[in-house]
Amino acid sequence: MRRIPRKLSITDLDVAEKRVLMRVDFNVPLSGTKVADDSRIEAALRSIEFTVERGGRLVLASHLGRPHAKRREDLSLAPVAKQLAARLGRPVDLAPSCIGRAVEKAVSKLEPGQVLLLENLRFHSGEVDNDVEFARGLASLADLYVNDAFGTAHRAHASTVGVPNVMGGGAAGLLMGKELKYLYGVLNDPETPVVTILGGAKVSDKIGILQSLLPLTSTFLIGGGMAYTFLRAEGIGCGESLVEEDKVGVARELLAQARQAGVEVLLPVDHVVGSSLSPNVQVEHCPMRSVPDQKTALDIGPRTIERFKQVIENSRTIIWNGPMGVFEISSCALGTVDIARAVAGSDATSIVAGGDSAAAVRLAGVSDSITHVSTGGGASLTLLSGEPLPGVEALTDRKEEQHSES
Repeated sequence: MRRIPRKLSITDLDVAEKRVLMRVDFNVPLSGTKVADDSRIEAALRSIEFTVERGGRLVLASHLGRPHAKRREDLSLAPVAKQLAARLGRPVDLAPSCIGRAVEKAVSKLEPGQVLLLENLRFHSGEVDNDVEFARGLASLADLYVNDAFGTAHRAHASTVGVPNVMGGGAAGLLMGKELKYLYGVLNDPETPVVTILGGAKVSDKIGILQSLLPLTSTFLIGGGMAYTFLRAEGIGCGESLVEEDKVGVARELLAQARQAGVEVLLPVDHVVGSSLSPNVQVEHCPMRSVPDQKTALDIGPRTIERFKQVIENSRTIIWNGPMGVFEISSCALGTVDIARAVAGSDATSIVAGGDSAAAVRLAGVSDSITHVSTGGGASLTLLSGEPLPGVEALTDRKEEQHSES
């Protein structure tokens, strides 16, 4: 059993009139000077509103994109501040930077219930480098620290690890708490049978999650590009489909481990294929397990979809990471969309983890019918692979920890 780390919650804090530094994940897509998709902003609203409604002086910190320690106006958080203000119905000022005297002055002027958004953390090299002086600069802005950015919890950066180390711990925000509750819950006490659906391009990205979930899973349903490395491991022809040749042996070993554990692994039995990977590709149904020479598999076929749906219908817990095909191309999206609808229509507890999987359930219009759609692809994958999350581990209250050891 994997214990949920015992952490303080924002609900345990007295935030009234305190300066609260909250790490959020506002790494949102932009269209010019506007936010193209504000779902990550929406996800953080509960913790933000909790703080301002109780009179906290809220300082928000986030990164945006990869500016590589250079100030770039196209990666400024100015559009985010504007969108957040519209969502909150109250002003949100943008600081000129995230550390320094000008920022300290702006923070000192905050009244209870006011919100200040720091400029992009990654404009400074100290963020990614987890530089202690940069962390101290951020920590000096606050009396309390809250991490609500689950999407960055797998990164040992200054704002996720350095600051709580300097401040002696911190608290989990409401979004962070929800993510940990569902993801640890599915790892510790899932209702059986458990079905794990894995897709995406590469086996190498999913080795950890396959090994970690093997003791919990009754059936693995494997689609996407990674399926063809497994099919090659079984001696099935894959045509020009994506195969990680250096991982065929790993795939063969994983299949052997599953057989030994009595876990069923279902791979595609038919495919949607084309001659190239392009938006206008002409696709056709390949009714065989083997993919013809000169053809590339781009989606699972109708027989595979039906086979997978039958397993999903009889499951009680579903974990899904990775699309079933190149769903960005409409002619290759049916497998992913049909599986998303089957997951949403089942009576099972469903956990969708990963950016592409979250996008798939949005495309299928079934996000509201999924039990939990994780906001952090890399973080959820790390956690489900059985690895610790640095940004969560750093929230330990040092005083509480010392007290429990004495």
